Amino acid sequence: MDRYIEYLQIIAAATLWGLLGPISKYGLQEGVTPHELAFWRASLGAVFFILHSAKHKTLAVKPADIPIFLLFGVLGISLFFGSYQIAIKHAGAAVSAILLYTAPIWVAIFARILFKEELSPTKLIALGIALTGTGLVCFSGQSEDVSLPLTGIFFGLLSGFTYSLHYIFGKTFLKNYQPATLYAWCLPAGALCLLPWVTFTAYSPIKLAVVIALAFLCTYLAYYAYCASLRRLEATQAAIIANIEPVIAAGLAVLWWNEKLTASAYIGGALVISAVIIIARTPSKKKKAVPINTGN
Repeated sequence: MDRYIEYLQIIAAATLWGLLGPISKYGLQEGVTPHELAFWRASLGAVFFILHSAKHKTLAVKPADIPIFLLFGVLGISLFFGSYQIAIKHAGAAVSAILLYTAPIWVAIFARILFKEELSPTKLIALGIALTGTGLVCFSGQSEDVSLPLTGIFFGLLSGFTYSLHYIFGKTFLKNYQPATLYAWCLPAGALCLLPWVTFTAYSPIKLAVVIALAFLCTYLAYYAYCASLRRLEATQAAIIANIEPVIAAGLAVLWWNEKLTASAYIGGALVISAVIIIARTPSKKKKAVPINTGN
């Protein structure tokens, strides 16, 4: 089991991220705006990471790294959240999801350049299978033609690019910092940049439950599990396995909201799971994880 622990960790992170849509739907039905959900997710998520870091006395970082952490907060948090919402507005949720999950392509390119990761034929095949499966899942709910304006395409690709930065950022700085430390600095910067775009709505018990769930489950626990896996997995491997997220989200939508899935969605889900299995069973030249204080 120890051999597969890092794969279970990234699958756990993807599962928690897969809760985003189904949980957010409760808030949207209450009239909460998407940007408000994103703001509270970043803000309250930051609180959990700051409390964690403060408890274990790991909040301090090197002064030279602070500008990079804040810049990532702007690009990897606020720009990522914001561009994805704009893409959904102009191109629709399904098309936006497809463009978002072009992220593994960016990760593969960056990982090859920055970390000298090998792009083996097996890895490229798994990447192609995962992207194909993701496309089938995300497009499965479309019953009519989808317009693809340039604005929607641009911001959809931008969301995929900024999403991919999480893998590169984590792979670079997890050698020296705990996961909680990184996001304790990045999330507040992202929340502040989102603030001007937020329209706040009235309080309700459902809204409170939604924002706490998004912050604790989909942000704090998800990113902690993701970072734990990224310390051992190659960035490209983690990005491909994380493509299981829309499969999980679709399954939860069926269970929670009685949404219907087409045959192509089930085929797509099977393809994504197949890609995960291929990656998990493919030997890689893994570097020994750098021992750091995990705060456990």
